[in-house]
Amino acid sequence: MRVAGLILSGSTKDNLDKLTLKRTSAAVPVFGKYRAIDFTLSNMVNSGIINVGVFTQYNPRSLMDHLGSGKEWNLDRKRGGLFILQPFISPQSRKMYYEGTADAIFQNLTFLRRSYEDFVLIGSGDHIYNMDFRPLFKYHVKNGADVTLLTKTVEDRINFSQYGQVITDENNRITQIYEKDSEYRSNKIFLGVYFINKAFLMEILYANVPNGKFDLLKDIIIPNLSRMRVFSYEFDGYWKNIKKSVEDYYNTNMDILKEEVRNELFYSPERKIYTKLKDSAPPKINVNAEVSNSFVSDGCIINGVVRNSVLSRNVYIGAGSVIEDCIVLQGSYLEEGSVIRKTIIDKNVRIRSGKKLEGIGNEINVIEKGAVL
Repeated sequence: MRVAGLILSGSTKDNLDKLTLKRTSAAVPVFGKYRAIDFTLSNMVNSGIINVGVFTQYNPRSLMDHLGSGKEWNLDRKRGGLFILQPFISPQSRKMYYEGTADAIFQNLTFLRRSYEDFVLIGSGDHIYNMDFRPLFKYHVKNGADVTLLTKTVEDRINFSQYGQVITDENNRITQIYEKDSEYRSNKIFLGVYFINKAFLMEILYANVPNGKFDLLKDIIIPNLSRMRVFSYEFDGYWKNIKKSVEDYYNTNMDILKEEVRNELFYSPERKIYTKLKDSAPPKINVNAEVSNSFVSDGCIINGVVRNSVLSRNVYIGAGSVIEDCIVLQGSYLEEGSVIRKTIIDKNVRIRSGKKLEGIGNEINVIEKGAVL
């Protein structure tokens, strides 16, 4: 499968509150020891894609530290590998930022020109799913498509105004896309993954981006659906977009406590999810501690009560503390007697002895990275 991968790492237009003040959405921690980008990147590698570019722009330091040379994904290689694609100034362009998906790719056409692949897979770094892209490749070639979009039929309870709603004909060819339309049109939504012929992608970028059309979907694909062969490929597995809201991020993390979600995401022998390794000790649950229905990562020390929670690496829970329905990120220290419920605690937070925090109703508390309370 001769396919190059491109991953969009997020922008300022997300709804994750304090969680993205100091990091991009693709670098937000999930499921204890992972980052959001691990899933799309691992999916590509598991599908045989070994030439991957990651677009970074907004708060990139945390993401770049996590990715490093790409060693954990076997992308530290002589042919192909992992490439960080940041905005830059050149004699041909004085832009200091990307103005959209199409503009980001256009500014880095050198990456595509130098690649030997014939196809390009474009995905988002803040989506959580486990997928083999090889059947998508075969489907794309079989249909003689210019573009194939990954779609999913979803339940009516989601906020459809936050997604692209897709209309297809009897052959699964896309006839209309309503991008973030407030009116309900279809329960088939676009999942942010494009499979496209490389030569065709370069052609439409040259024709549109210099004319101020910077968004690949909204400015280029949607207005030309009648002239392009754009098909829908249905994905029926677990899929979440964590950047739509704090509630979506919270619920996605809590899904790891469900056995069927864990089995689908992490226990496929051929589709492992890779991440940056750290040499932490196994978690230590002391004699007076109580842990139930929780995900506890390496390096944690627990002396109190933890229920229905997800703990990242190196979290300390003091004696007499009660942690319920919480997400506690790496390196946070909760002193003795603290009571925390329905709260997301970012990295390196210190909660003083006896402190009580609890979300009110459906509200979820978010504690900023490095805070001391």
